[in-house]
Formats: sequence, C-alpha cells, structure tokens
Amino acid sequence: MDNRTEVRDFLTSRRERLTPEQAGIPSYGGRRRVKGLRREEVAMLAGMSTDYYTRLERGNLTGVSEAVLDSLARALRFDEAERAHLFDLAGTASPSGQARRQTADTTRRVSAPTGVREGVHRILDSLGAPAYVANGRMDVLATNRLGRALFTDAYADATSGFNLARYLFLDPRSRDFYLGWDTVARDSVASLRTYAGRNPYDRGLTDLVGELSTRSTEFAGWWATHTVKFHRTSTKKLHHSIVGDLEVTGEALELPGDPGLRIVTYTVEPASPSEQALAFLASWSSDEQSSAPASASPTSERSRES
Repeated sequence: MDNRTEVRDFLTSRRERLTPEQAGIPSYGGRRRVKGLRREEVAMLAGMSTDYYTRLERGNLTGVSEAVLDSLARALRFDEAERAHLFDLAGTASPSGQARRQTADTTRRVSAPTGVREGVHRILDSLGAPAYVANGRMDVLATNRLGRALFTDAYADATSGFNLARYLFLDPRSRDFYLGWDTVARDSVASLRTYAGRNPYDRGLTDLVGELSTRSTEFAGWWATHTVKFHRTSTKKLHHSIVGDLEVTGEALELPGDPGLRIVTYTVEPASPSEQALAFLASWSSDEQSSAPASASPTSERSRES
C-alpha cells in the first residue's frame, strides 16, 4: 500500500468530516465551497502554516515531529485509534520505518503471525467459553471446542482455521449469524484499516483487501472511508443454526509473549437465555466430538505453520 496515498486520503477524509461548528470556528453564513474544514482552518487550529499543512495532507509525513502530529490530532479531533493511526503512518514514512512512539496497542508494527504455540492452545482448552486466537489480518488460527461449535458455519468449509473478514463479506451465512451484521462488518473493516497503518507492506493483507474490494461493494465502500478503530470489547447478538439466538460479550486479550496475536473470548450473562443456549451448545459440541473418528484432531484446532 502506498504510504503517501494513505496519508493523503486519511487526512483529507478527517478534515472533510469536521464542520466549523465542531471545530469551534465562527461561521458567518454563506455557502462554503468545501466539504468540512478548509486547509487554512486546519492549519490555524494546529498552529502551523497553510503551506506546511498542505504538504502534510499531500502525503509527506517524513521527518514530522511528535509535537506536530499531536497538534494535528488535536486540531482534527482525533480519537485514540485515529491518533495512533496517524503516528503509525508517520512511522512508516520515516527513513527507519520505525514507529515513533509506543502506545497501549501492543501489536504495533508486527507482521501477522500464522502459528500458535502449544501453551496458547492449552489456554484455549482450559476456558469454559467460546474462544479463538486471531492475528491482525483477522485470520482465526486456533479455536477451542466451544469456539468451533459457535462458528460451525464458518468452519463448514475449513479444516484448519478461517479468515473472519472473508466469512463476513463473502459467506452469505454470516448475515444470518450476526443479527447486527452491518455494525460487525464495519468494525471489521476499521480493524483491518488500523492494522494496515501499522503493517502497510504485509502481502497477505494486501491480497485480502484486494480480494474483498473486488468481490464486495460494501467492503470497498467502507474501506474507502479510512475509518479506524480499536476493537477490544463488544456485545454481539447472534443467531446460531443449532441453539438459536444468544447475546455474547467479546473480549480481546493481547498475548504479550506472541506479539500480533490475541485471544478473543465470548461470555454470556449469568442465568440468562443466552447462558442456557451456550450450555446446550456445549452439550451438542461434546456429542459431536464423542461421535467423531478416533483420529480426529485434539480439542482446540491446531494451526499449521506457514
């Protein structure tokens, strides 16, 4: 992915979404010829010249200081994810290609791992809730028994994992599985865009984005908005083909010993219909496993190194 184009499109889209009223700039009426703020207005808010801001918006972040990036983030009212994305883009543009500052996001500038350690598999197996391990490209690399049962449709055509973004946009069954499909799908695009800022030269990501952009108009449209988001926790309503409706809360737990990987777990409210549905799913998956051939794989899905 071309860094200058990414910077230009990101800054332009953020400037165009911000109104003078939101930025605290007096509006004197009349028809404005630009969408959102003018470049000179952003420059004024950030305390820099219009020429300098224009240089930045054209995609040149080489050598830009942290102080300038902070000023620009404040001027454009960036949230935590947008600010981190700006620093990632600046880090990629720097001669060393290193990120300028560490943040709470521990997966910064780490290519997507494709293997899972045995110790992490044991963690999955010990959890009494659906769980899986994924990388920044949303490749699901390992799953425990309940996780595989929850994503039974996604695993129908896969034996050693699947890509969650492909499932969302290319498998029609995902629209029945996620009752709030639009929200989940938009968040997945924002998560991939965030990862792209840290790892713009990840060939696997480039191929994935190209495939989804070609085959899904919805993905292509949302990708073009340059929305970024930290996806750490969320509540989802699901419709499972076996147990029916359930509401789960997802928690993403970074693995410090495996940069670029995280465990995602789904829990349910105690003494709720969702808890009953999950208990039935556990019973069903246990029956499925006991009826499987003796040569079947262990409880959690062991991914293959690539």
